[in-house]
Amino acid sequence: MTKSTIALYIANKNYSSWSLRPWVLLSELGLPFEERQVAFAAGSNWSSFRSFSPTGRVPCLHDGDTVVWESLAIAEYLAERHPQVWPSDTAARTWARCASAEMHSGFATLRDQCGMNCGIRVRLRDIGPALQADIDRINELWTEGLARFGGPFLAGKAFTAVDAFFAPVAYRVQTYGIALDRPATEYAQRLLALPSMRRWYDAALTETWRDQAHEEETLHYGDVVDDLRQA
Repeated sequence: MTKSTIALYIANKNYSSWSLRPWVLLSELGLPFEERQVAFAAGSNWSSFRSFSPTGRVPCLHDGDTVVWESLAIAEYLAERHPQVWPSDTAARTWARCASAEMHSGFATLRDQCGMNCGIRVRLRDIGPALQADIDRINELWTEGLARFGGPFLAGKAFTAVDAFFAPVAYRVQTYGIALDRPATEYAQRLLALPSMRRWYDAALTETWRDQAHEEETLHYGDVVDDLRQA
């Protein structure tokens, strides 16, 4: 794969957790790609994205004539060409794939009530049983991976796709002040300190475009106590 053929379509960095996954994976592994950012269009239900994505959603990767949609499929497509996408150890790779698939398909309450909104800080009004169950499972998964494979990343010494899949959760921990056990908290901090994560975050703060649906969703569950975004 070369820089001239790979293009990754993403949406607003402040909101788009799904876009972040392949973006941070490509960036942190040093794999060349062209970023193509398209903002969410109000009221369109992402129909404007149909020009480059079969589902009208992001992320979507183009490699010449090949189009790959869905973040998990993008990770697997990249792994066929770059083995460092997944851990080399069989046990770690199996665990990483299971955890990534669980993140891809689960944690619905966490997604709904703690949507990714990088540039603000929110005090949640209530953490009900369903949200607490998702938080507890995140804490359990992270603690298990770190202990079993020795850290500092979830499946061992190197950043791999499983870390990319949980990268949006690190921003949620920061935005909503989510309490985790010490190993999991320190892992979230390590993710936030990665050079690629810092670049994403800094870019998110400069975005002046606001998506009303995302903003209203946040206000439905909590109170904004700080807004660090450019006005």
